[in-house]
Amino acid sequence: MIEYLNSTEGITPDHLHGFFVNWPNPPTPGTHLRLLRNSDVVVLAVDTSTGQVVGFITAITDGVLAAYIPFLEVLPAYQHQGIGQTLVRRMLERLQDLYMIDLLCDADVQSFYEQFGMYPAGGMCLRNYARQSGQEKTTAADCNPPQALN
Repeated sequence: MIEYLNSTEGITPDHLHGFFVNWPNPPTPGTHLRLLRNSDVVVLAVDTSTGQVVGFITAITDGVLAAYIPFLEVLPAYQHQGIGQTLVRRMLERLQDLYMIDLLCDADVQSFYEQFGMYPAGGMCLRNYARQSGQEKTTAADCNPPQALN
């Protein structure tokens, strides 16, 4: 059975393995937990038989007008079971009083988000792949401003 939580209370890095599939420089489970805890809004899907987090969605918001959803992930073994849909639905319910809720996604998954009333819009982004793992900066050389990557 899948249980949905609105908090990271009781979650440890040991509960967060297998995410960020195909990322060349993925965050560690410890960094993943920091990402979840530092998000303004989080919804987790937990397999009650194992205690493992099997999906998550996060949002960053000003709490007044706007929110941005940077992450939605479901472990590959748990995909196509409605978990991603439930995570999005629960997140949108929590953000429903805001004027705008934005996210960026690849064209091949836009139809997934359209079922929730979202629609394609123009946007811009910058990706600093050298920082993709989210590891904390440790030296002065690591503190240089990011350069645009193509």
